[in-house]
Amino acid sequence: MYRHHNFEERLNVVRRILCGEPIKLVCRSLSLDENLVRQWYLRYKKYGEEGLRGTRSYHYSAKEKAMIVKEYAEKGITLHEICLRYNLNRSTIKCWIKKVRKGLSLENKQRGRPPKTPMARPKKKKTQTELEKLQAENLRLRAENALLKKVKALVEEQEARARHNGQKPSMD
Repeated sequence: MYRHHNFEERLNVVRRILCGEPIKLVCRSLSLDENLVRQWYLRYKKYGEEGLRGTRSYHYSAKEKAMIVKEYAEKGITLHEICLRYNLNRSTIKCWIKKVRKGLSLENKQRGRPPKTPMARPKKKKTQTELEKLQAENLRLRAENALLKKVKALVEEQEARARHNGQKPSMD
């Protein structure tokens, strides 16, 4: 199971490596992933202690993501180098690579509440023309008509089911 490591844990691991302890030995003694520890070490060397605090929160555009994946795939740059160059997590880049291989889009997902449907109650507007009033009433009547049709179909279905079971239809 994956566990998150706080800043102090990361710093202690990097300090052990800086004191001359081999990365493999540190990883075995603490049951850590070697790639993860190597990434911490390289970030520490490049950015200092700030490199161990985490990556920046910046949303890359689809073009930027594609360019980074292209560097990895075509130019043969390692994941460690890309992580250091763009200050990204390995898992983020791996996710982008998987999406590209599957042919999925690298576009950022829309966040927040989806826009309201046209059937929702509209906001009150200042002044409407006669045409706009009629169009709004027409839309409301269509929705009401569709609702009544659905209710009628459900009632008929219940009655048919009751007749099929040998029961008399209810008078509700």
